[in-house]
Amino acid sequence: MTAIHQPKVLSPLQTARQLAAAFAETAVERDQHGGTPKAQRDTLRRSGLLALSIPRQYGGLGASWSETFEVVREFARVDSSIAHVYGFQHLMLATVRLFSRPDQWQPWFELTARNHWFWGNALNPLDTRTLSKKLDGWREFSGRKSFCSGSADSEMLIASALDESTSGKLLIAAIPSGRSGITLHGDWDNMGQRQTDSGSVTFERVRVEESELLLEPGPLSTPFACLRPLIAQLTFANLFLGIAEGAFAEARHYTLKESRPWFKSGVEHAGEDPYVLRHYGEFWVGLESVRLLVERANGLLDEAWSKEHNLSADERGRLAVAVASAKVAATRSGLDLTSRLFEVTGARATHGALRLDRYWRNLRTQTLHDPVDYKLHELGDWALNEALPTPTFYS
Repeated sequence: MTAIHQPKVLSPLQTARQLAAAFAETAVERDQHGGTPKAQRDTLRRSGLLALSIPRQYGGLGASWSETFEVVREFARVDSSIAHVYGFQHLMLATVRLFSRPDQWQPWFELTARNHWFWGNALNPLDTRTLSKKLDGWREFSGRKSFCSGSADSEMLIASALDESTSGKLLIAAIPSGRSGITLHGDWDNMGQRQTDSGSVTFERVRVEESELLLEPGPLSTPFACLRPLIAQLTFANLFLGIAEGAFAEARHYTLKESRPWFKSGVEHAGEDPYVLRHYGEFWVGLESVRLLVERANGLLDEAWSKEHNLSADERGRLAVAVASAKVAATRSGLDLTSRLFEVTGARATHGALRLDRYWRNLRTQTLHDPVDYKLHELGDWALNEALPTPTFYS
């Protein structure tokens, strides 16, 4: 009897590695041109990975945060723009899970998994130009938002506005991206993260139903709801680490295959140069240190997430310290490595076609999301005074 071989089912990480290999083939060219990576986003839709963090009972893959961030890092090693919007996909899903009622987020999860929805961001609480007016049974959002990552080519948006009838209460809603009155501007043209579509969105009397507002329990209302900013910060830490790992891998390949030893080195191969070896040793220590901090924080987030509404403010605060520590370390080590990689690759590695500078440009752009100095202030207050960070949308 002939054996019947069943097709091998790939794990989410194996699927991500296949996609990353394909993304890498066009990453340099797409970095140069910018714009929306439509083909790559559609590939992500077909892969099923947009539902990675959605629990299985709602049609998703049921991955932990550690597993989800591992995929973010896999993409970030070759294409940090895709990693960014992919990480934000799961941040937006976490936002509706943490800020809204089960009868709201459960259907959104099911529809996302079934229809392969992409979620975009138009929240940005520091941009206060969008206001909300209360009408008879619904609300209107009007104004403009900046830094709306992943808004283009999305099916749903997380949007915020200030209630004009109160003392500026922040209202957050989940609304279809194609709703009448929403204009997604293709005005993102920055030096790095060039395919995140992090430009602006205009709302012109956009109707928002009461059932689309995330009011119960609402933003930052409980220790569990206050996990949202920590998920955002840890998304960045994993993104930064992935960029640095990708830069290290590409620099290593170039050093071994292309670089020439300096004439005074007395060695035949660049990989034997004592100064080159010193740089790689320092790169390695930095990466290993960040990996330990990031993976520790990922695991602590998994533990906090599993406690849900039993999570205490103290537990949330200690997680915030771990996340901030990982993010600061990932920022510093990553910027150092992506800047110094040319010291181990040489002058020819600055050729424009290689665009090895993209690692630094991408990392420098995204690390400016919120100042590291204020993270260090919070960590200093904890280290000296044992004062846990106060929950905000950035800590």
